[in-house]
Amino acid sequence: METAFTPLQSLGGGVVIGLAAVLLMGLHGRIFGATGILTGIVAPASRPDFTWRAVLLAGMVSGPLLVLALTGAMPAVDVPVSTAMLIVGGLLVGVGVTFSSGCTSGHGVCGLARLSPRSAASVATFMLATAATVYVIRHVIGA
Repeated sequence: METAFTPLQSLGGGVVIGLAAVLLMGLHGRIFGATGILTGIVAPASRPDFTWRAVLLAGMVSGPLLVLALTGAMPAVDVPVSTAMLIVGGLLVGVGVTFSSGCTSGHGVCGLARLSPRSAASVATFMLATAATVYVIRHVIGA
């Protein structure tokens, strides 16, 4: 399996995520944590709380439609694992998000920017777990 090197797309994505995080904090005083935003959609505290979360989530999932409008084709997505593995991975991410009280966007983008020690510990744990997982999948299992 080869991982594509896409520095311009990665830079563009990072800039957009950073801008969204700054705007959400500046305009609403809220942390841009994707799982927290999704949780607030499922169990909103109030109608206005649900509304901003729904608008943000709609913007997050409409990205491929923008690519379709601009290029005439949907972005290529190649997921080299089975549906069962995607489900297991999703459940593991859910457990990790619960134990770390947030996700990579909340801790990695917003928490580190606020110099949060808890976020620094969470990001270090995310990165170590990711490195170990990639090593096992690519070099031990051989996928």
